[in-house]
Amino acid sequence: MAYIVQYTYLCKKNSIQMPISETMLQQQLADPKKREKAFSQMVALYQERLYWHIRKMLLNHEDTNDVLQNTFLKAWNGLDNFRGDSLLSTWLYRISTNESLTFLTSKHARAAMANTDYEDEMLKNLTSDNYFDGNKAEELLQKAILTLPTKQRLVFNMKYFDDITYEEMEKITGTTIGALKASYHIAMKKITDFIEENGS
Repeated sequence: MAYIVQYTYLCKKNSIQMPISETMLQQQLADPKKREKAFSQMVALYQERLYWHIRKMLLNHEDTNDVLQNTFLKAWNGLDNFRGDSLLSTWLYRISTNESLTFLTSKHARAAMANTDYEDEMLKNLTSDNYFDGNKAEELLQKAILTLPTKQRLVFNMKYFDDITYEEMEKITGTTIGALKASYHIAMKKITDFIEENGS
């Protein structure tokens, strides 16, 4: 697995990656002889989008990289169970979302045992992260987003930042469109109120 991700990185770095259609990629992933190469192409195609999807939930670069690696490991191990009844991107978003939520649940549990606030820790990690280049407005927005419950934050991020449709979010999260719309609008109201109260 590490070889696969490293191979993909080298392909991107040396600009030898060739475009491939979703249909062809699925066909090649189903062929044991072509699977490894096809998986490398899939990683190259989706790793940046998945990185930022995870990063907006975890905020920390190192944690995001760990969860991204776990996502692709789960995908590799689950290829035989992928039946093509959804897009690869939807399948990968679902895996990365579940991995992110599992990671956050574990972190919250550890923070509770230590009697600390994990959201405060996340924000401190964000602002001290060398990969964070946001300004004060971005920091205020992240503070506002961190006041949301985890799943509500997920819905807000996917809609606001990634512009994912409610139909696609329903496939990714297993939540009804009506509930997703309600969650997003409540999140937007909370964030707006927080920024109005704390902005200067």
